[in-house]
Amino acid sequence: MLQNNKFLPFSIIFLSIFWANQAFTFEKINRLGIGINNQIHSDFPALSFKMQKNKSFAFGGLFGYSSDSTNGGEEVGLKVYRNIFDEPQLNFYVAGMGAFLNNKVNSTSYSGFQFDLSLGSEFHFTGLNSIGFSFEFGVSAYKKKEFVFQTLGNNFIVSALHFYL
Repeated sequence: MLQNNKFLPFSIIFLSIFWANQAFTFEKINRLGIGINNQIHSDFPALSFKMQKNKSFAFGGLFGYSSDSTNGGEEVGLKVYRNIFDEPQLNFYVAGMGAFLNNKVNSTSYSGFQFDLSLGSEFHFTGLNSIGFSFEFGVSAYKKKEFVFQTLGNNFIVSALHFYL
């Protein structure tokens, strides 16, 4: 009976393509990503986390600390992500970040803030789905010694690197 079915090969090809597409998608919903981020305007990197709550919304946080008496300080920030386009190994998003800064520059303490609005992308290599590399570009406004408004462009080394648990 199956030998006379001329649509069987097409059905097998169609189903294998459908299943292969599903196999290459990476589901991050309710997975915690932990890693590093160097987007805050200081001379030391921050530890960061990212949690994808649903297909279109994620939130994250940043925390950095340095006990260097001349150029150290603390930084803490929150970040909100809104996915605008999703592909199997890649997603594009809009992000907003707000952070508080308390830095020392040449042994003088400065307190300030930072607000960023950016477009970005997080991508995963096939076979390394648990590691996410991000890059972002947009605008930043921050105050340490003085108020500065500038464009930003962060590659995946500066922007973020997360390991998803």
